[in-house]
Amino acid sequence: MAGKWKGLGGWNLYFLAKFLLAWTGHLNFQVLPNLIFALVLLIPLAHPLLRRVRSVIAIPVAVALLYQDTWFPPFSRLLAQPGVLDFSVDYIVELLGRFIDWQVCAMLLVLIIGYAFLNQWLRLTTFTLLGLCWLGMGNLQQMIPQVAQPSVANVQPGAGAPVASTGEPDDTTLNAYLDTFYKSEAERKVEFKEPAVKPPPFDLLVINICSMAWDDLDEVGLRDNALFSQMDVIFDNFNSATAYSGPAAIRLLRASCGQTSHAQLYKTPADQCLLFDDLRKLGFADELMLNHTGEFDGFLQEVREQGQLPPPALGTAPGVPRAYVSFDGSPIWRDRDVLSKWWQHHLAEDQPNMALFYNTTTLHDGNRQVTADGGTKRADYSSRAQVLLDDLNAFLKELQKSGRRVVVAIVPEHGAALHGDRMQISGMREIPSDSITHVPVGIKLINMGQTPHTAPVHVTQPSSYLAIAEIIARLYADPALSNGQNLDWSQLLSNLPQTAKVSENSGTVVLDYNGKPYVRIKENGGWLPYPQRFK
Repeated sequence: MAGKWKGLGGWNLYFLAKFLLAWTGHLNFQVLPNLIFALVLLIPLAHPLLRRVRSVIAIPVAVALLYQDTWFPPFSRLLAQPGVLDFSVDYIVELLGRFIDWQVCAMLLVLIIGYAFLNQWLRLTTFTLLGLCWLGMGNLQQMIPQVAQPSVANVQPGAGAPVASTGEPDDTTLNAYLDTFYKSEAERKVEFKEPAVKPPPFDLLVINICSMAWDDLDEVGLRDNALFSQMDVIFDNFNSATAYSGPAAIRLLRASCGQTSHAQLYKTPADQCLLFDDLRKLGFADELMLNHTGEFDGFLQEVREQGQLPPPALGTAPGVPRAYVSFDGSPIWRDRDVLSKWWQHHLAEDQPNMALFYNTTTLHDGNRQVTADGGTKRADYSSRAQVLLDDLNAFLKELQKSGRRVVVAIVPEHGAALHGDRMQISGMREIPSDSITHVPVGIKLINMGQTPHTAPVHVTQPSSYLAIAEIIARLYADPALSNGQNLDWSQLLSNLPQTAKVSENSGTVVLDYNGKPYVRIKENGGWLPYPQRFK
């Protein structure tokens, strides 16, 4: 026997809180599952035991539905990361603290007080159901078919990037755009040619920085700094194409070919895709160095296998004092100490052409500074970034004093996500948003002749790793380099490969379509406009 209709009771507060969070942009409120949940709660049950059972079942359902309504990626994605188990207790506590938004807590407190006051005079279930119906009407309006738009992206000849069609895209359009992008990228390749006259020897140093994006430098007031101001070339619109270290390093090490999907990174690459292998064929010796052990998440093994690199030149412990302790408790050495020691090692070897891949995790989230007594203390991003920039600047001066000809390419892996957004808390990089993958890339030529410019030349076109490989190939084959003349920078930088903004982690894709970002957070799932960041 059915009981009387009693309304939602205390569950009104649950839905009203969701309305508030959806209004402020903290939730991607899904009307249908919430409406079904409310209707189930409204069904009158006469027996007290049935009501209690429903309440017990409703609590975990409400929690799961709330998480589904957030912008956060599926919870299973976090559990699929084995490295999470290696986090230190201090770092886990720090991460948990980032989930607390005190402004949101204040708004919810006001809502609770208002609910306790109004619940005595108003039947709030009516307002809850009206709110659900109003939001549902908005969703129905969005489902009304619009004027048909072309659903297949075209490919611009020679650009290697799909051209977005006009109009608001549906899932079919964005999936077709992504497929066309990867198909066109699979055909792109940089040719490393042996010039008629072999150029004078020079070294190539590729410095791969973890956790540095333009957005991070803006956040700490370091966009204008001494290191980047002395670069010869700055890429203003470079996309790292991923938000994780291993995949970013692999993409850089395979810069000779166009951008691949995430899954393709762990398959045998096509011929002539490995940047350092191409350099070996030109007579370069190659070496690897890290300022960390490389053990976390199997980074060292991954880059060696997928990039075909030798073991670290000075081993995994370069014999210098620790500067920081990583979030997993492993040592991190200061970049100035490691690079300077490697440089002295290289000078002693007297190898004419050397290509170095150097990876630094100085800026990784959760690092702690080592104190004089051997303990650790919290080290904020701003201070670590300033130290890293100063260290690299001092190292460039050391290279200059040596008199050797050196090409330095500074290519960050991804950003640090310092402030986070609606989909991710600060420091979380599960989704490769533009603020994380838009990284500062610079190239500096040392002791290789006079440059006609006093400030960096800026490459403003959308670019990625293929452009880096193209510049290196052009530098080696440039006749001016062999003849001892100054380089023609306009020719060196003209018609560089452009790459559309597509970024991918395992199971997550973010792409730019008609200047607007879209995200797919499940394999073969639907697309959503990437939510605007909080101001």
